[in-house]
Amino acid sequence: MATLAIDALPREASPGARALRRLSRRPSAMVGLFFVVFFVLLAILAPWVSPYDPLATSWSAIRKAPSWAHWFGTDEIGRDVLARVIWGTRASLLAGVVSVSISIALGVPIGLLAGYAGRWPDALISRVTDAMLATPFLILAIALAAFLGPSLTNAMIAIGISATPIFIRLTRAQVQTVKVEDYVEAARALGNPHPRIAVRHILPNVVPPLIVQATLAIAAAVIAEASLSFLGLGQQPPAPSWGSMLNTAKNYVEQAPWMAVWPGLSIFLLVLSFNLLGDGMRDALDPREGV
Repeated sequence: MATLAIDALPREASPGARALRRLSRRPSAMVGLFFVVFFVLLAILAPWVSPYDPLATSWSAIRKAPSWAHWFGTDEIGRDVLARVIWGTRASLLAGVVSVSISIALGVPIGLLAGYAGRWPDALISRVTDAMLATPFLILAIALAAFLGPSLTNAMIAIGISATPIFIRLTRAQVQTVKVEDYVEAARALGNPHPRIAVRHILPNVVPPLIVQATLAIAAAVIAEASLSFLGLGQQPPAPSWGSMLNTAKNYVEQAPWMAVWPGLSIFLLVLSFNLLGDGMRDALDPREGV
């Protein structure tokens, strides 16, 4: 009977299920998620949904206004703007995801070491991090991209390195908070080696803030990639990129404003979507929030 009574009790939802439930109750986060998924699918399905070859030129369709044949109009050498916006989604998303992955791969282990070890490793890492944070993120990314050379790959590396101090600082702060918890002290008292304590007991408990920061960092990386492409340090022409499209469009704002409107609107929507999703995830992953 006792077993039946226990089985009859409702099972408590897992932390992940509770977080998803809280996220689904935030309309702004769901709108952000919808547009993020939309842009991801657009990037994946670009070869099938693009109406034209993004590199194909037509001297009879130079700077044509939006029409049924070219929904977003054409650019200065007759290329379809809609096709280039669709294919440019790949460069922006790739830059955002790869750059943040580089930042996480570098920043989390270094921040974990600084927060757990303390003393001189923490002091050394913190001073180097402070020095990097003293330089504005975009300025540092431009300097690194100029040093490495103009290409999308080098731009992603530059953005990833420039964003690394943010993850170092966040990981260090979270580790310093978690490492004094009772379960960590118990693991230490049982004789667990320090690497095991750091990786098995501390790292999993600092992941939620890192997920939120990664979502927000992708938005910043998208802007950084567009800025580098605008300056000629990112995706190189004729490959489509929203930033390089804006760079070209600035010369034709009066004659062909649609050349600037659509890539600019795409950057705005993608960045806004990641910010909305990040804000929603920050609330959903907060353990103080109700079920």
